[in-house]
Amino acid sequence: MIEIVQADITRLRVDAIVNAANSALAGGGGVDGAIHRAAGPRLAEASIRLAPCPPGEAVITPGFDLPARYVIHAVGPVWRGGQHGEAELLRRTYASCFRVAGGEPSIRSIAFPAISTGVYGFPREQAARIAIVAMKAHLPEFDRIVACAFDGATLATYLDLLSD
Repeated sequence: MIEIVQADITRLRVDAIVNAANSALAGGGGVDGAIHRAAGPRLAEASIRLAPCPPGEAVITPGFDLPARYVIHAVGPVWRGGQHGEAELLRRTYASCFRVAGGEPSIRSIAFPAISTGVYGFPREQAARIAIVAMKAHLPEFDRIVACAFDGATLATYLDLLSD
């Protein structure tokens, strides 16, 4: 079962949290900035060494000062109207996160934000559909998969889609 919560992803007690990162992996606004602030300066030092990370890909670092042991930095697509392969790129982003997590045997639980739906502008419902399909495909590999919504509208979108 996919767990849907409205929470601060930086406070979740899971093995890994996913960061909706930029290609430079240098921290930024939204969830990316929040994760970098909560994890402390060592996260920036570790992630910058792995940059650049192209859209559709993901890399992993320790979680440092976070409750989560790992941060998976995922670079999702910027929405440009939907005619530039954005949906496929978001699917690849989720697949990359699961591939990276699967390479670390101690990761049994993972939490995702709504990748690309903030400043990157991906439509919330379309992004949530892509996320849920990816999460369902990987349920057997994990003890816990969490979709972490920052706001009530995102929470409602995930809950509506899962009830279908």
